[in-house]
Amino acid sequence: MYKHIFDTHAHYDDLKFDEDRDELLSSLPEKGVEFVINCGCDLKSSKKSIELCEKYKYFYCALGIHPSEISNNSETEFQSIKVLTNYGKCVAVGEIGLDYHYDFVPKDKQLEFFEKQLQFATEADLPVIVHDREAHEDTLTLLKKYKPKGVLHCFSGSVEMAKEIIKLGMYIGLGGAVTFKNARKPLEVAEYLPEDRLLLETDCPYMAPVPNRGKRCTSDMIALTAEKIAEVRKTDTQQLIDKTKQNAFELFSIK
Repeated sequence: MYKHIFDTHAHYDDLKFDEDRDELLSSLPEKGVEFVINCGCDLKSSKKSIELCEKYKYFYCALGIHPSEISNNSETEFQSIKVLTNYGKCVAVGEIGLDYHYDFVPKDKQLEFFEKQLQFATEADLPVIVHDREAHEDTLTLLKKYKPKGVLHCFSGSVEMAKEIIKLGMYIGLGGAVTFKNARKPLEVAEYLPEDRLLLETDCPYMAPVPNRGKRCTSDMIALTAEKIAEVRKTDTQQLIDKTKQNAFELFSIK
């Protein structure tokens, strides 16, 4: 069993954990999970993330508005979230970004809120956790404008884009997608990345790695992701887990 696992992106407030949340989260440290960052997607899930931090010593949180959750109430919610980021275990603004895969929210509204949250994060000196789905060009344009500290989570871009992100001093988050059958791009990125720019994540309950694809994902499954990344990087899996934990400490200012 591996130890020192740091899951830098989880959603344990999700309904899929309602039946056994306490039992599961109490058991994860025994499975080698040492730290988790739970990411808010709106005001409600941001508040739930804080509740989880209060209950579980190994939890930290990121607070923000996800592009798919932008609504008529988002401006009011954002003002409340800004206040909540003063909470001691809030380590980032997130999950924020752009999602052009679905058309739930108009692009101009997504761009407006992504920019607002980037601006706030830089002013508050907090890192960002960025969601980028089929919106690489616009994401990169705004990141170059604001130059925040942070991570592109569940990275789906090319090695060329990864190079641009690293030039900005940011990190790349990789999860279960590296184990998928057609995972050419994520594996190329995993092989290329400088070791001090890589973070491990699950996006649980989503993106469970093979052989659990389609099942509910949990933080201990990072072991499968780490093994695949270590394989392409020709390195030791535990060393990779240890290094990514150190990277997370540095980005999120956790002592």
